[in-house]
Amino acid sequence: MTMPSAHQEAVQRANEALQTYTLSGDGWRRSPGETLRLLLADLLHWCDDTQRDFDAALERARDRHAADRR
Repeated sequence: MTMPSAHQEAVQRANEALQTYTLSGDGWRRSPGETLRLLLADLLHWCDDTQRDFDAALERARDRHAADRR
């Protein structure tokens, strides 16, 4: 049995988070792209309220993404 790659695991976690965020009993309430925009906007609001630096977190996430792709 093949173990999933770090990339595959990350994609699965992201998919689960987006589905949890947007699925209703009737299915998708928004398109996946619209859901992503809404989630990012909500995270920006959360960062404002909790005094987190969204841009710094995004930069670190991009660094991790690049490292995972190597």
